[in-house]
Amino acid sequence: MTEPSRFRRIAVIGTGLIGGSFALAARKHLPSAFLLGWDRDRAAIARALAREAVHDVVDDLAGAVHGADLVFVALPVGATIEALSAIARAAGPRTLVTDAGSTKTQICRAAYEHFRGEARFLGGHPMAGKEHSGIEHATADLFRSAPYALIGSEDSPDERVRDFATLVRAFGAHPVWCDAETHDWSVGIVSHLPQLAAIALGRVVQDETDDTEFPLALAGPGLQDSLRLAGSPYAVWRDIVLTNTDNISRALDRLQQAIEHLRQNLRSKDLETEFHAANELYKRLKR
Repeated sequence: MTEPSRFRRIAVIGTGLIGGSFALAARKHLPSAFLLGWDRDRAAIARALAREAVHDVVDDLAGAVHGADLVFVALPVGATIEALSAIARAAGPRTLVTDAGSTKTQICRAAYEHFRGEARFLGGHPMAGKEHSGIEHATADLFRSAPYALIGSEDSPDERVRDFATLVRAFGAHPVWCDAETHDWSVGIVSHLPQLAAIALGRVVQDETDDTEFPLALAGPGLQDSLRLAGSPYAVWRDIVLTNTDNISRALDRLQQAIEHLRQNLRSKDLETEFHAANELYKRLKR
């Protein structure tokens, strides 16, 4: 994007995979911006500094937020909700605060309670990640070609919001505007359900594998591909599941219905229709 940007001082709150990748992308696309890092884990911010994702780090959350034009919160959902009050108090009138939480309804509800002044909160969720967490796996190109959910309208009169959308595009992502409820229902289907399906598949394979290592001994790359998401740790998913329970439960019900339909048609050729539908969806995702 064309510099100078209004985001000249950026605070990255949470310097793991997502926060670290955002910082690296910001350093790449906003080379004149000053980035300050904060994390609950002192070792994490030390690694962020060592990777030159940020220019400096602080121990105090309010100190990181104070004076920042942009605050990017990349904490777990529960920790984000807990931190919003302190962030709102420390944010200046020109500050835009945005987050990367994987669920949005509870975060946006908490933000509405705390952001009553001129500082602006913009709910966000980059639909990008890896099965491994930590800044060691962060990359400036993590968001490239990924949808980036923004809670609100692209016609927002707030220039800070429009500028952040421009920054998202500069990262190579494409903004998708929606409300918090639509976001949480959608990710329940396209993100949270695949994660839990991978966990369930992993449990079945593990339980069926005997002392001779069969059937696992015959597993090819297809199983590894299917279980890639199973490498993601529970610590990453705990708050997601707790804050999107109803949508995830509905998604699991739909999966259960689909599996039952497959079971009932194992001896018929009707499964061709299901394969065709899945094939077409896969092609759409590959475009």
